[in-house]
Amino acid sequence: MDTNLQKDDLRGTIKFIPPLYKQRYQFIKDLVIKYKPKKVADLGCADCTLLWMLKFCKCIEVLAGLDIRENVMKEKMHMLSPLPADYLQPSERSLTVTLHHGSVAHKDSCMLGFDLVTCIELIEHLEAAELEKFPEVVFGFMAPAMIVISTPNSEFNPLLPGVTLFRHSDHKFEWDQTQFQSWAIDAATRYDYTVEFTGLGTPPPGSEDVGFCTQIGVFVRKYPKSGETVNSEKHTEHAYKTVFKAVYPSLKDEKYLQNAVVSEVIFGADIIKRRLLGDFKSEGKAPSDGLEMELKFQPCKYFMRCSKNLSLAETEKLAAERSMEPFIDENTVYIPLAKIFSIPKVNQLCGTFEKLSKLIAGKVALSNDGSAVIVTIEYENEEQEN
Repeated sequence: MDTNLQKDDLRGTIKFIPPLYKQRYQFIKDLVIKYKPKKVADLGCADCTLLWMLKFCKCIEVLAGLDIRENVMKEKMHMLSPLPADYLQPSERSLTVTLHHGSVAHKDSCMLGFDLVTCIELIEHLEAAELEKFPEVVFGFMAPAMIVISTPNSEFNPLLPGVTLFRHSDHKFEWDQTQFQSWAIDAATRYDYTVEFTGLGTPPPGSEDVGFCTQIGVFVRKYPKSGETVNSEKHTEHAYKTVFKAVYPSLKDEKYLQNAVVSEVIFGADIIKRRLLGDFKSEGKAPSDGLEMELKFQPCKYFMRCSKNLSLAETEKLAAERSMEPFIDENTVYIPLAKIFSIPKVNQLCGTFEKLSKLIAGKVALSNDGSAVIVTIEYENEEQEN
């Protein structure tokens, strides 16, 4: 990642553009885009900014945050709630977002099974006893496929005006490059992970030896954690308190899928009806609307029966024989389900003809045998318009 560093010679300050905290979040987002984890947990999630960014990544189905400061999470957790637009246009993926109040020094089964666990500027806030337990909890118990840990690099501190001991009053320690890498390699070796080191915030020219302002370790588990180990750990006592949970509307939920399908069927049927009536009135002129052309409508006027010689059953049988051809019978338009199923969006949502039939049953007006959508022609409205 390119890092833009500016130095104000008058004040002796160093500014990173974009700010370093944004670069850290973007680093995680780039990893998510590259590796596409489905379940991501952010330890020390604070104001939930990283979780908010990650909720827009389409690969993620489960997001979890953990922090010891319940009040900080509660101030910002509303931004993780679904918006009205999420209900109007549900996503194809499922998404559940949960926030927990607790310490990373404690084990809780709700943190099992994650693909990626992030610890951004967290470990330097831990007391010595908590830091000692941290590797066993995160690497040994949670055991995600990937762990990302970032922490300040103390060697960079002399370049930061105003920093005497630590960068933040709550920091319990700040490591140099050797200390962090030694700790990280030891944890990786103990729990069967590999680790690669990188960082963000390059030093100014002539100070390259101090390393990045933020040092990062990316840990990847060597072997899958056995199912037996995971199952045995699931019975541990719950140590965290859930303070927030949001389940986003999804097309994987049949309720939302049905609403979407019914909406598309009604919309598509109305277009077909209008096209059919338009062709009937204009003696078969070519369609001019792009969406109508996408439906590949080919009117068959032999089905526009104006006489009353055929019974309703015979009419429906005729529709079945010409399964892709809509037709008009008096004041009713019959649109075979095969025609509806050929609409790209309906086909994508349903997948199978049987699924379409099941989802619209009782929600859309159908012929007696269920083989066609029926739409009434409201001649009175047309006369008033004329």
